[in-house]
Amino acid sequence: MMDLTKYHAFHFIGIGGMGMRALARILINKGIKVSGSDIADSPAISEFRKQGADIYIGHKKENIKNADVIIVSTAINTDNPEIEEARKQGIPIFHRSDVLAAIFEWGKGIAVAGAHGKSTTSSMIGQIFYSAQLDPTIVLGAAADYLQGNSRLGKGDYVIAEADESDSSFLKFHPFLSIVTNIEDDHLDFYGTVENIQRAFIEFINHIAYEDGVALLCTDSQGVRIILPEVKKKVITFGLNEDAEYRAINKRYKDQHMLFDVYHKSELLGTVSLQIPGTHNIRDALGAVVAGLYCGIPFPVIAKALEEFTGVHRRFQTKMKAHHVWIVDDYAHHPTEIAATLKAAKESGTHRVICVFQPHRYSRTRLLKDEFAVAFTDADVLFFTDIYGASEKPIEGIDGELIPSLVKEQNPDKEVYYVKQMEELPDILYSFVKSGDLIITMGAGNIYRVGEKLSDYIKKEGLTNDSQK
Repeated sequence: MMDLTKYHAFHFIGIGGMGMRALARILINKGIKVSGSDIADSPAISEFRKQGADIYIGHKKENIKNADVIIVSTAINTDNPEIEEARKQGIPIFHRSDVLAAIFEWGKGIAVAGAHGKSTTSSMIGQIFYSAQLDPTIVLGAAADYLQGNSRLGKGDYVIAEADESDSSFLKFHPFLSIVTNIEDDHLDFYGTVENIQRAFIEFINHIAYEDGVALLCTDSQGVRIILPEVKKKVITFGLNEDAEYRAINKRYKDQHMLFDVYHKSELLGTVSLQIPGTHNIRDALGAVVAGLYCGIPFPVIAKALEEFTGVHRRFQTKMKAHHVWIVDDYAHHPTEIAATLKAAKESGTHRVICVFQPHRYSRTRLLKDEFAVAFTDADVLFFTDIYGASEKPIEGIDGELIPSLVKEQNPDKEVYYVKQMEELPDILYSFVKSGDLIITMGAGNIYRVGEKLSDYIKKEGLTNDSQK
């Protein structure tokens, strides 16, 4: 376990990354000296500079001159000049998950894991505990308005954070509560088999380090149900299924809010109202409800906090509502996430749903191509662009045309378009969009820029096509 007190000057390589900036912000607010480097400036980095952090744009060996410990993420290549210099000087190098594991030791850790829903569930829990005046420390993988970022340093007893299963780093944590939203066949490039993923989650849950600690498990997930016999810790189940201890039923929409009732066994606890649509968000909210109840927060306080919750950035985030056009951005990049998000988009109104999707990683596209083929059912119109490779090299035969061609095979009558150059999409969409449309940009890369540029067009020029669909 990393001991944060041993070091006095932390240097973050890639400090602008979402996970890195969350940790850097907490250390800065704790009064610890922080420096960092990244390939480009950003508002978050500028804020760190204002708070006294030494920030370098570009990666050079000189950047680490004042550091006594280096923090990296999985995204940083081992041949980075700052890493090479740190090794030469014998400066310790830690993964960001080591810092988070150390922060968990500051209080009772609430760790949220799962293939989908981590950011939303942990953000909801954070808002509940914050609203209950428990002053939690919070570390999220996405920004939330109530935090004005994606982390906060609290003085209370609880530390709430996402637990990243993608590289098994969540096995470093020993929390009070472990929450698992679902278990699916994601990150097979790392784990190799679904069985290895399941074993990792079993180990994660069994790392609960408190006698009164508990695992909160969503049993709507088949992957979760499969591992239940191997869990050695106390378990509380939640979900929409009849066997769950805590259940959400009677979903309905009222005044653009989604409502559902919460039951503990046969007892009605009350109703929750959410500003964000979709059954997947009900499951996330229910997990947050159970976490709050287990920690002694009254249900009315929980319900009020969730009613005020506006979502996290890039999770069904409204970018614009104008001229009877609704533009939304969502991080969904796995077929299950895509299907759930599009279902939510469809059931939230009578609008035409236009999905603009950017595939993420060549390996994921190859591994899940058949699942992608059937994930876009609830979109009325589809626009695809080229694959966002992240750190991966291209794979022969795997390109941006693969998914749209498979979707078209499954749905011959659906409008499906492929636009290789993402930069062309705003202009194409602007001439295509009608009053009453919901446009959702979707993917883990930089597809959100398309929605932002389209929003600018509509705000400045109105619609070129004012006819109703």
